Amino acid sequence: MKQSMTDQIKGKLHEVKGEVKEKVGQVTKNPNLEAEGRDEKLAGKIQKKVGEIEKVLGE
Repeated sequence: MKQSMTDQIKGKLHEVKGEVKEKVGQVTKNPNLEAEGRDEKLAGKIQKKVGEIEKVLGE
């Protein structure tokens, strides 16, 4: 599998994990977990975007 596709998949996985952590943090009123979720979600979006850029540039 190409690196660009791997980055896109891993990025989406981090986005989903971050979203879950953020929601659990909100429900349990745990601001640290909520912030950790937001950070992981953002990192996932960035990684996914890097994969998209690599795909466009042809690696």
